[in-house]
Amino acid sequence: MTPTEVFLQLVRGVCDRRYDELPDLYAEQTDVRHPLSPYGDKPLLSRQALREHFAAVVPRAGAAIRFEPANLRIHETKDPEVIVAEFDYAGTVIETGEPFTVPCIFVLRIRDGLIVESRDYLDHIAMSRARGRLDELIAVLREPVGEPAAS
Repeated sequence: MTPTEVFLQLVRGVCDRRYDELPDLYAEQTDVRHPLSPYGDKPLLSRQALREHFAAVVPRAGAAIRFEPANLRIHETKDPEVIVAEFDYAGTVIETGEPFTVPCIFVLRIRDGLIVESRDYLDHIAMSRARGRLDELIAVLREPVGEPAAS
């Protein structure tokens, strides 16, 4: 698969909540980071770590929102393994019908059809708002620097 095809499988899998399939898009040893995460940028360095990460998402994801990737712009780079994907998660809050948009940029290195490195930048405030989880986010932001974030 090309880097673009892998990326599209990734975002479609997230939107379709196929969390159990997503780790298979990554190499056994990988380096996935979320540099802007208010919950802390905890590197995910293996397929097993990603399996655990996605399993933890399931109870938090809930059915509060429905969303799709939108406004996709995929930029190839001089390095054939690296793409930069700009897109939005665009959807609806199920309870209220309110629309939302979460801007994202992913920088991916894909080798032999597997993600070996990823930097995922997304608007965590917009996602927390859409999921009705702003109170949880605010509590995390109030924690003293250096203290472990609540899960």
